[in-house]
Amino acid sequence: MQDTSTQQRIHITFGKFEALKYTSNLDIAKIWERVLRRAKLPISYTKGFNTRPKIQLATALPLGITSECEIIDVSLRESISLEGVAEKLLAVSPSGLKIYNIEEAILTSSPLQNLVRSAEYRVSFMDDIDRSELQHKIDDLLAQDRIIKTHVRKHKKHISDLRPMIHDLTIDGHGHLIAHLATGGQGNVRLEHIMEELQIQDAFFKAHRYKLHIEPYR
Repeated sequence: MQDTSTQQRIHITFGKFEALKYTSNLDIAKIWERVLRRAKLPISYTKGFNTRPKIQLATALPLGITSECEIIDVSLRESISLEGVAEKLLAVSPSGLKIYNIEEAILTSSPLQNLVRSAEYRVSFMDDIDRSELQHKIDDLLAQDRIIKTHVRKHKKHISDLRPMIHDLTIDGHGHLIAHLATGGQGNVRLEHIMEELQIQDAFFKAHRYKLHIEPYR
């Protein structure tokens, strides 16, 4: 059944830079609520005693990582023209928040969180890294049939196999590590786990997410 309180959905592709890279996903959602309200966009809210804005990030971004491909799904109670909306939002946005694209989404399409499949990261090393040694470690890692990882979440032990969630690892011409990793509800591997498996977690580096792979809207 269609939600009659929502007349339009828009997807905003944005970037997180500067101090915002240390802002949690929950706080980013709160920042977006303030930005949308200050720009006077007609946000749709849930019904009931504890109403919440109908906004949803496509996927979580770990702290400390910059990005140019984050997407937020915003439901509006009125249809608006998208012309000039980016400028209105930027005028009331905090430093470090960039907006790249705003497009209208199909009103009845699945939530973005259900459609995100993977993400691509670029890791830039501030320390000198032996490329040949790193390539050897990458080759060894990708040659494994299984990469078992054990972690504790909510006082419970969880065991997962990282190997199916590592789509690709390469070193580009600038010496950056390029990691294409599963992200989303069907599987998720954190970049930090890959750095640990490659035994380079102690290196001084900067990480940037530059692409999300999303299934076609349905």
